[in-house]
Amino acid sequence: LGGARAPERAWAATPRASGTMLRWLRGFVLPAAACQEEDPRKRYETLFRKLDRNADCVVDIRELQEGLKSLGIPLGQDAEEKIFTTGDTNKDGKLDFEEFVKYLKDHEKKMKLAFKTLDKNNDGKIEASEIVQSLQLLGLNISEQQAELILQSIDADGTMTVDWNEWRDYFLFNPATDIEGIIRFWKHSTGIDIGDSLTIPDEFTEEEKKSGQWWRQLLAGGIAGAVSRTSTAPLDRLKVMMQVHGSKSHKMSIYDGFRQMVKEGGIRSLWRGNGTNVIKIAPETAIKFYAYEQYKKLLTEEGQKIGTFERFISGSLAGATAQTFIYPMEVLKTRLAVGKTGQYSGLFHCAKKILKHEGMGAFYKGYIPNLLGIIPYAGIDLAVYELLKSYWLDNFAKDSVNPGVVVLLGCGALSSTCGQLASYPLALVRTRMQAQAMVEGAPQLNMVGLFQRIISKEGVTGLYRGITPNFMKVIPAVGISYVAYENMKRTLGVTQK
Repeated sequence: LGGARAPERAWAATPRASGTMLRWLRGFVLPAAACQEEDPRKRYETLFRKLDRNADCVVDIRELQEGLKSLGIPLGQDAEEKIFTTGDTNKDGKLDFEEFVKYLKDHEKKMKLAFKTLDKNNDGKIEASEIVQSLQLLGLNISEQQAELILQSIDADGTMTVDWNEWRDYFLFNPATDIEGIIRFWKHSTGIDIGDSLTIPDEFTEEEKKSGQWWRQLLAGGIAGAVSRTSTAPLDRLKVMMQVHGSKSHKMSIYDGFRQMVKEGGIRSLWRGNGTNVIKIAPETAIKFYAYEQYKKLLTEEGQKIGTFERFISGSLAGATAQTFIYPMEVLKTRLAVGKTGQYSGLFHCAKKILKHEGMGAFYKGYIPNLLGIIPYAGIDLAVYELLKSYWLDNFAKDSVNPGVVVLLGCGALSSTCGQLASYPLALVRTRMQAQAMVEGAPQLNMVGLFQRIISKEGVTGLYRGITPNFMKVIPAVGISYVAYENMKRTLGVTQK
């Protein structure tokens, strides 16, 4: 997911084959797992021999991947690489038995802490009500039925409770290190960028902040956004042209719009204004991320986990803060997109002309409707995303509560689209206010005046001029953004979302 928000996203790094994994561990490799007196080193030795496919007393990444796959418990490249890099303490590209044992022992300690966090009544078993209670504290609301699905995917003896042995065996190869890591798949995906900048910012665990993974994820998301926006720039420019010039008296279809743009400035003109749209990703992301962290601290007490409402308020305020700083670039992007060939030689020339002829205030034309649009966009985006996830869990989850990448990308795309639908009239008014000075004979109206003029002359449908190309770009933008994001994560060494 919103933008993605995606996914990646049974529990987070746990595969759909998790039931197979647990049965295999308990039935073959860990036959005495329920016996607390059994030497864990023997269990580790049995498992190590299964993975050491060429019997040379070391396991490389390929053996780990092939070994887990042959045993029916493939985790996915990201999870397997994270296990390997964490366990390979001497960085020789191989895991010997001692490194393997140390990794599993350290991992079991972390999973023990996670288990105790969920076991609220300290009876040595996790029940559905405890899962609901624990996830509420982490800002994730799920039903008792959904919690039972989680239990079913972990429960090996059919008791509808999970003891430590079942928990340990299930998460033996899960690279998540705490409860937050385990449920991170419920977040919006950073990799989704549909060209709009009003989404709730992404969140990162303390481990990711300390390790530097957070800035790599932000960089990967920024580059993915640049690729996605550049790929869909012709549709974005067409949307702006239809918003500014489209009316009952001057109808502009998608075909006519493209034909006019190409005729006026050639194929290259389809990307006019895209450079500014890409350049503003970096400062906007940085400001939004920093502001989001500060607003979260203000709205939550020390040690308290942020809930959905607090996340929405923090995200909206962070979006408003970022927009305040980068808004002049939004105006420049619109002016360049609407401008004719030769009118502006570039970004700085455009800024210089606006400053000279219209003054500093022109850089904040349309600022109020833009700010007002953040609330319905972010609120509906977040609410619809939560609703879609919940609906999937209630109606389609069977042996796993992992929605999978396709479902989560679909949730993110649909929720972002609903957010756009609600905020689009404000976006249209904003764009017209930004471009009013360029339209000959157009009166310089304020937000209320523009709303009244559009409704009186064009009707309510006039508030949705250009929404078709806007919707047309959602699916390709999400797909391109996700593929670019995943490739950048691998390039930058981001091992886990």
